[in-house]
Amino acid sequence: MVAIEELHIGDELEDIQLEPVDRLTLIKYAGASGDYNPIHTIDSEAAKAGLPGIIAHGMWTMGNLAKLFSSYYQEGFIQDYTIRFKGMVFLNDVITLKAELAEKNGSISRFEVKAVNQNGNEVIKGEVFFNTYHD
Repeated sequence: MVAIEELHIGDELEDIQLEPVDRLTLIKYAGASGDYNPIHTIDSEAAKAGLPGIIAHGMWTMGNLAKLFSSYYQEGFIQDYTIRFKGMVFLNDVITLKAELAEKNGSISRFEVKAVNQNGNEVIKGEVFFNTYHD
């Protein structure tokens, strides 16, 4: 694995593919986050809301993006993180997390990040500012 400071503009971190989204994961996330909106866990409630099925919490998908940087926490930390929700994540979707280095400014590296589903559709897009430690 190459250190963050050794990356060049346009370099990508290793993609992470999540396990297919399942109902139990969403139920656990609802409990952990306190977001009990039934469109995330109950089929009939999702249907009442006009959805074709239950959808994952947007913040569940966003939180997973931080996994792209887990291998680098000995080098630094995520200083800032902004995203835009672009699509819904449904049961059985397979989400792939991606990050590309877009800019470097001293100890701050700006990455363009996104999560795409198995059809290649972006469900989240944003940026992460990673700050490397210096002695």
